[in-house]
Amino acid sequence: MVRRLWRGVAVAGLVSLAIGSAAGCEGGASRADPDSAPTADRAAVPEQPVDQTFYVSDQTAAARQVTKLKGADAAALARITAQPSALWLGGPDARARAEELTLRATAAGRTALLVAYDIPHRDCGQFSAGGAADGAAYRAWIGELAAGLADRAAWLVLEPDAVAHTLDGCGVTPSAAAERYELLSYAVRELKKHPKVRVYVDAGNAGWVKDPDLLADVLRKSGVGEADGFAVNVSNFYTTEQSSAFAARLSEALGGKHFVIDTSRNGNGPLGDKEWCNPAGRALGEAPSTATGRPGVDAYLWVKSPGESDGDCGRGEPRAGEFWLPYALGLARAGR
Repeated sequence: MVRRLWRGVAVAGLVSLAIGSAAGCEGGASRADPDSAPTADRAAVPEQPVDQTFYVSDQTAAARQVTKLKGADAAALARITAQPSALWLGGPDARARAEELTLRATAAGRTALLVAYDIPHRDCGQFSAGGAADGAAYRAWIGELAAGLADRAAWLVLEPDAVAHTLDGCGVTPSAAAERYELLSYAVRELKKHPKVRVYVDAGNAGWVKDPDLLADVLRKSGVGEADGFAVNVSNFYTTEQSSAFAARLSEALGGKHFVIDTSRNGNGPLGDKEWCNPAGRALGEAPSTATGRPGVDAYLWVKSPGESDGDCGRGEPRAGEFWLPYALGLARAGR
C-alpha cells in the first residue's frame, strides 16, 4: 500500500476540469467560503516545532533484514534503519498498530510517525488500490485510529494522493470529490481532538498540481485550516529545494500554513518527468529533523520507508509497500 503517484500534470490546462470536479461539486459538506478562508488559515498557523525526536522502530522490514546481513551490505542498510520512518496504516488493524507504535515511542521518550492511508477509492485503482468501502466505513476507521493514538504524541500525514487525485483527471467524479473533501475534513477534526497529535494533509508534489491557488482551494475544503499543515513530496523524488519552493507558494496561498517535506528518497532528485515507479539511481535525502532552517518547514520526514517498492511498475517488481532489499541498498549507496 506504500506508493506514491508522480504525475507531471500541467494544471493550467486542467483548470476547467478542476473547477467542475472540485470547486463546483454538488453536495459537498466541506465547501469553503473564499472570503473567510484566509482568516481561518492565519488563525491555524502553528508555531515552528523545535527539538523533536522521532521514534526509530526496530520492527520495520528493513530493521529485520539488517540483522541477516554482514559487512558492506549491513553497513549500507544501517543508513536506513538508523533513521525514523513512518508507519503506514490502512485496513482493520490500524488501531492496534497505532497503539503499539505510539506506546513504544512514548516509552522511549520519542514521537511516532504515522500515515493514514485508507480513503475510499484509494489510488484510482492502481498499484495501491483499496481503502475503506465507503464514507461510513472510513469515518469508523478514523475513529478507531484516533482511539489507538489516545493521549500519546504522534505526527501523522493524512491520505497521500487523495487531494491531488481529485484534480488530475483520474476519474474522481464531482460528487466523489466532494465526499472525499468532507471525509478528510472529518479525519482532521477527529485526529486533532488529541492535542499531542500533529496532522499534515497531503498536498502532492512539485510536479503534480502546479496551480497553488487551485490546490489551496481544495485543501481548504479538505480541512487543512484545522490541521497543523500540509505535506509535500510524499513517496516522491523532487529535491528539497524544488519541494520547498513549491510548498512555499502553496503556503502563501493558504495564509502561511506550515508544511513538512518527505526527503526519504530525494537525494538525487527525480529521474525525468514520468519515472515515478521505483526509478533507478535515486538516493536517500536529508535525515528526518525539525531543524530544517527553513521558515515554515516544520520538518524533513521519511514518510516513505526507503526500500519499500512503489509497485509492480509493469516490470514484475515487488508489490506496493513490500520491502525490496536490492532497491534499498541502491538508495543507501547512491551518491556515496
